Amino acid sequence: MMRAWQVTEWCEPEQMALTEVAIPNPGPGEVRLRNHAAALNFFDILLVQGNYQVRPPFPFTPGAEVAGVVDAVGDGVTGLAVGDRVLAMLSNGGYAEYSIAPAARTFRLPERMTFIQAAAMPIVYQTSIFALKHRGEIRAGEWLLVLAAAGGVGSSAVQLGKAMGAKVIAAVGSESKFPFCHQLGADEVITYGREGWTDEVRRMTGTGANLIYDPVGADYFDQATKCIAPEGRILIIGFAAGRIPTIAANRLLLKNASAVGVYWGGYVEKNPGYLAAAQAELFALYDAGGINPIVTSTAPLADAPVLLRSLANRQVSGKAVLIID
Repeated sequence: MMRAWQVTEWCEPEQMALTEVAIPNPGPGEVRLRNHAAALNFFDILLVQGNYQVRPPFPFTPGAEVAGVVDAVGDGVTGLAVGDRVLAMLSNGGYAEYSIAPAARTFRLPERMTFIQAAAMPIVYQTSIFALKHRGEIRAGEWLLVLAAAGGVGSSAVQLGKAMGAKVIAAVGSESKFPFCHQLGADEVITYGREGWTDEVRRMTGTGANLIYDPVGADYFDQATKCIAPEGRILIIGFAAGRIPTIAANRLLLKNASAVGVYWGGYVEKNPGYLAAAQAELFALYDAGGINPIVTSTAPLADAPVLLRSLANRQVSGKAVLIID
C-alpha cells in the first residue's frame, strides 16, 4: 500500500483526501517510480476544482511533475532500468509515494541534479523552450518581456531567455519579487498592471519588446500589446488571470507584429520525438550553468493542500515542491 492524495469530487485543495491505496503496476511501455519529490503547478488547482480543460475520471491523484527512482519496468521498455534516478511528466498521479509514468516521458537525471530540482524542471522548462525557441524564434540581442516572471513558468522563461542571449525584462505584481527576478538573471524588473508600465517598457527598449511571453492573459495581454516592437511577437502561453483576451487586429497590422499560440502538449502529441530532444537540450543547458530550477517552497506530502493554497494565493516564487519520504 502507499499514500496518495485523491479527489473523489470537484473540490478545493483542502477537501482532497490523503488515503492508502494499492501500489500500481506498470503496463507495457511504462515504468513505476518511487517518488522523492513532486512539483505543484497552478493547473493542479484548476484540475481539482474541475475548471481545467482536462477532467479525469474519479478518483484521481493530481500531480504532473515528479522525480524519483525507477522501481519497476513494464514490458517493452528500453533505456531505463530499476534504480535509475529520473524525472517524469505525467497526466496525473504525482501526489503519491509511487507513480506510473510513460517511459517516453521519463528521463535519467544529470549526476549533480537533486530530486527537488528535477521535479521543478519538466513541464515549465519544456513549455518555455518550446515557446521561446520553436514558436517565438528568439534571437540573441532581442528584448524579451516576461509577464508573471516570478512564477514557475515565468521564471523558467527568464532563465532560458538569458541563456539564449536575450535582454530580459521581468514583469511582476509587486516590488517584493524584484530580488528573486534579479537572482534569475533579469536585466530589468518592473511591476505591471499599473498606470504607465507599458511606457516604461518602451523607454527601456527604445522600440518596444521584440518578444512578449504571456502566461496571464486578461487585461495584462491587452496592455502588453501596446509595447510590442515592430515585427515583434507576443506568445500566448495561458490565461492564469481568468479571462481569455482578444486582440485588436489593427495593432498587429500597423506594427507587422504577430500573436503566436503556444500549445506544447498538443505539439508533443503530434511530434513524439520532440520531447526527448528538448529535454536533452535542457539538461545540457543545466550542466553548462545556463539554467537552474529554483524551488522556494517545500512541504511534506501530507501538507499538499497547504502548499497548493499558497500557490493559489500567488505567495510562491519559482516552484513549490512536495518532498516525499
